[in-house]
Amino acid sequence: MYIPSPFKIEDLIEIYSLIEAHSFATVVSHHLERPCATHVPLLLHAKEHCLYGHFARSNSQWNDIEGQEVLVIFQGPHCYISPSWYGTQAAVPTWNYTAVHVYGKVELIHDDQEVLGVLRQLTSKYERSDSTYDVDSVDPHFLIGLSHGVQAFRLSMTSIEGKAKLSQNQPIERQERIITELEQKGDLERQIATLMREKLSGS
Repeated sequence: MYIPSPFKIEDLIEIYSLIEAHSFATVVSHHLERPCATHVPLLLHAKEHCLYGHFARSNSQWNDIEGQEVLVIFQGPHCYISPSWYGTQAAVPTWNYTAVHVYGKVELIHDDQEVLGVLRQLTSKYERSDSTYDVDSVDPHFLIGLSHGVQAFRLSMTSIEGKAKLSQNQPIERQERIITELEQKGDLERQIATLMREKLSGS
């Protein structure tokens, strides 16, 4: 990923926080002589330096993914930045965003109990605290059938790149103008405004 120095995320905790908050990722590998991508939710196990997830078994991308260097893309909030907000005509449009690229090797998981463990953890992560759904209350035979319909995997992370392009290369006054404009717009814009304020305050 192209990362000019003002936009590079150096703090691994910040990178992991972005992964946790935007965990629906794009897994890219080489398949059938061309790039192939699948969009999947992933679990971060920071202590293991691993990501866990699964493909639908009918998705053939998993068939030849072991042994490759795989790219996983986590996309955070992003939005358009208009030069009309800068207070000068000597400017061009741009886009502010956050993203993390993870590189690593995939190991397929074949043990039924380990596969079910991945499914349980994924469900637990995304179910609301007031939800009445519980994987362990589902009929065991149904769960086994479900686990046979997916191919779980573990991705050992070999390198990570984090980028937060939040107008850090602009004068502080211009950054404040951008924040003011973004705070009046939609949800994604307000998320970017919050991140920009955090960068300005040094938090």
